[in-house]
Amino acid sequence: MKRAPLPFLILVILMAAALFVPEYGTPIAPGGEFSAGDTAWMLTASGLVLLMTPGLSFFYGGMVGFKNVVSTMLQSVIALGVMSIVWVVVGFSLAFGDDVGGYGIIGDPRSFFMLDNVTGETFSLGRQLEDGSYPLMFTFPAIVFCMFQLKFAIITPALITGAFAERVRFSAYLIFMMLFALVIYCPLAHMTWHPDGLFFQWGVKDFAGGTVVHMSAGVTALAAAIFLGRRKSHVARESHTPANIPYVLLGTGLLWFGWFGFNAGSATGASALAGDAFATTNTASAAAMLAWIFADWLVGKRPSALGACIGAVVGLVAITPAAGFVTVRESLVIGIIAAVISNLAVHLRTKSTLDDTLDVFPCHGLGGIVGMILTGVFAGGVGLTSVGLTGEGAVFGNQMLALVIATGYTFVAAFVCLFVTNLVCRMRVTDEQELDGLDLSQHGETAMASDILSGSDLH
Repeated sequence: MKRAPLPFLILVILMAAALFVPEYGTPIAPGGEFSAGDTAWMLTASGLVLLMTPGLSFFYGGMVGFKNVVSTMLQSVIALGVMSIVWVVVGFSLAFGDDVGGYGIIGDPRSFFMLDNVTGETFSLGRQLEDGSYPLMFTFPAIVFCMFQLKFAIITPALITGAFAERVRFSAYLIFMMLFALVIYCPLAHMTWHPDGLFFQWGVKDFAGGTVVHMSAGVTALAAAIFLGRRKSHVARESHTPANIPYVLLGTGLLWFGWFGFNAGSATGASALAGDAFATTNTASAAAMLAWIFADWLVGKRPSALGACIGAVVGLVAITPAAGFVTVRESLVIGIIAAVISNLAVHLRTKSTLDDTLDVFPCHGLGGIVGMILTGVFAGGVGLTSVGLTGEGAVFGNQMLALVIATGYTFVAAFVCLFVTNLVCRMRVTDEQELDGLDLSQHGETAMASDILSGSDLH
């Protein structure tokens, strides 16, 4: 393998910047009174969301062919390293820094460079209001909020990897991940969650990342599957056998467990709202799991462990934007509808030439889109209540407009990121490397070390 000094050189440059670049960050506005309970919960929630990324590695790793288990799992785990550094250096600034130009699209990259002035004090976000308060005032430290949001940024590019599994070059994936974070994730996070963001100003409701995380990952995955083209095995219509279903079951459990931090943590406090989000999250996932396998039964398929796991994750995806805005009853409806739609989409995808290896777009993309739409229905001014339809639907209209804008922007920007990455470093492995499997061709490892020692045939 050729020597590659550039990646290490970049780390050296970052180390020098950390030591010698003067602090610049602007002071953060003070927040509410410090709450030990809220701080403890947000630290716990951050840990739970972090656990989702290794959970995803098991979920995806069990689904791919045996020759690609290690590479697929590493593509999730490596995001812990890459995205953490990107977030510390400039990502948090782009997502939650002072708005640039008043357009509500992106934060000032200088705001929290290297997390300058992101301290252990409580803080506020947004421009100060006439009464002296701020749109968002938190009762826990700014550094805790930064780390909580980092975990969302980590798992989002990891979700994309299922679409180009078994054929992407590892070095190219690292470059693409950074471009995705800077060009797609951070602007969407700023527009949706920063008080000065465009979508936030419109009243768009995305409680924990339906647009920012799942829709952006799903739509990018669709663009990546198109850009990289079909695997040789897919063209030949060879049957695909998952490497390890127990891995998928384990990954599902870790994802479900971690998702409580994902959604309930987005209440930003140990509150009744966190409890509501916890309950709606669990209900939607349970309903979607059953809806998936029952839909399979309906058309004569066997109820499979794989189907149950995929259904559960689709339910978690769909409830994410709505978790704190809807009732438990409505979350049950959201889970069932999302599972049925994604199940049908997966079936249609298998009949097409689209090689989305692990069905990221049908599950995460469509799951996020369905969740955003139903959030608008139930919580956006036309929600179902005990007395029927309510409101004029203005928020629902803005919800749909934001969804269209975010989807279109993500799809185009994803192609730009893919094109630029491919110019710098060819994204797709060679035919021979694809045949050998990415575990060996990219990393010199396999899921079973004895295979290397014995020289057994992995083909």
